[in-house]
Amino acid sequence: MSTTPKSLLWTRTDTAGAEHALVDDDHGLTAHGTQLAVDPIPYTCRYQVATDSGWGSVRLEVEIEGAGWRRSVRLERATQRWRVTAAEQGDLDAALTRAGHAPAGLPGVEDPDRLAEALDVDLGGSPLFNTLPLRRLGLTTAPVDTWHRISVAWVLVPSLTVLPAEQVYTGLGPDRFRYANEGFSAEVEVDPDGYVLRYPGLAERAPTR
Repeated sequence: MSTTPKSLLWTRTDTAGAEHALVDDDHGLTAHGTQLAVDPIPYTCRYQVATDSGWGSVRLEVEIEGAGWRRSVRLERATQRWRVTAAEQGDLDAALTRAGHAPAGLPGVEDPDRLAEALDVDLGGSPLFNTLPLRRLGLTTAPVDTWHRISVAWVLVPSLTVLPAEQVYTGLGPDRFRYANEGFSAEVEVDPDGYVLRYPGLAERAPTR
């Protein structure tokens, strides 16, 4: 697999938006990226994520902002526990209500111990984060139909609420896997390094030169 730093750009297919990530996967992964989207209200989301050499997640920092509001959350894993800190300015719930949506709730998580079993983080709407468990579990080289049920720390967007979630990853060969979560499933196409090329109903990666 390539270890050259790379620039990845996805176009959202579920809403108007895009994501650009700069990725270094020489020893695990370090990456930072920006999401832009209009649903449920327009926002800009910036993140930094890092894993250990085995692709287990160790840190995620997210900042998100829209008209009149801003939120942030930071997750750090050490000694088998997650520490979560969050902050907010302005009133996201009021902005959502004006747009006809339900309030988002608070950023972060009340009890970080609920995340104790999570070895991966997942940022809502981002195809980059599928690569973390895919590489950690070695599914791109595993026999077809090898599957794993995993626990993740799932960061919702735009609220930045953090939830424990169970997801199932099934390897379908070197260029495809199946993702499933709470009744939803999708067959996702990836490149030889495990980065998403096409995620039906979410995003497609723009070709690079």
